[in-house]
Amino acid sequence: MKSILLPPSLTTLLPEQMHPLCEGAYYKKHQRLFLTGERPRWMFFVVSGEVTLERLSQHGDPVVLQRTRYGFVSEASLQSPKYHCDGRVVANSEIIQIPLSALADALNSDSAFAARWIRMLNQEVKRLRLQCERLSMKSVKDRVLHLIDTEGKNGQYQVTSGLKSLAGELGVTHEALYRTLALLEKNKTIRRVEALLVLTHK
Repeated sequence: MKSILLPPSLTTLLPEQMHPLCEGAYYKKHQRLFLTGERPRWMFFVVSGEVTLERLSQHGDPVVLQRTRYGFVSEASLQSPKYHCDGRVVANSEIIQIPLSALADALNSDSAFAARWIRMLNQEVKRLRLQCERLSMKSVKDRVLHLIDTEGKNGQYQVTSGLKSLAGELGVTHEALYRTLALLEKNKTIRRVEALLVLTHK
């Protein structure tokens, strides 16, 4: 297998003997990492770009379950015989592929690695709790402001994959999102600077 230079966070997390087992891959926008029902072979780590986990709603519209710009996607595949959603690349992405079988063996045999893995999952749980809190909010305005406040930096949130994709993450139609952003701009609550949503009071 091809040996690659791993990002520092992955180098620290994984046992040293697993480093040469990792493979680098470049995925273009609109490609799929995996499809619902497929058998998992890899754990994916997004170095740059953006990947979403999606499932179709009862109305046939895609619902974003997870959005990752840096870090793991499909952690649940480690204990599952098949994927329960689609992994979609929504921006050109550099991705590290880690063989699932080797990862599972290391977790079973290396207690220090298992402890690091649990800490990493705890951080992801905290992030998903924020997402659940956001989706429980009734108004699109509240969801947008919560997103900027919790997922952005210094009152700025970068929209890397377009407003339609962002609408899916917020669980609203793109028309509703466009109207809300226009109103927030009109009221001078936010500014839009290229791909940034910026809170004006920051």
